[in-house]
Amino acid sequence: MSDEQNRITTLEEMVAHQAKIIEELSDQIAEQWKVVEQTRQKLDRLTERFLTLEEQSLDAPAITKPPHY
Repeated sequence: MSDEQNRITTLEEMVAHQAKIIEELSDQIAEQWKVVEQTRQKLDRLTERFLTLEEQSLDAPAITKPPHY
């Protein structure tokens, strides 16, 4: 093989390797995005639950002494 063919082969190998790495990174980003979305949904549900509980506690009657005191 000539020197030029070796260089071309080396470049083709590098490009193939980089394409594989890019695909793997893209897959990892997609998986992480799913986790972020799930976490965001859980946080939204917890926020709603917290606000509901907070509203219920504000509506509770004031604590008073029983009539026999």
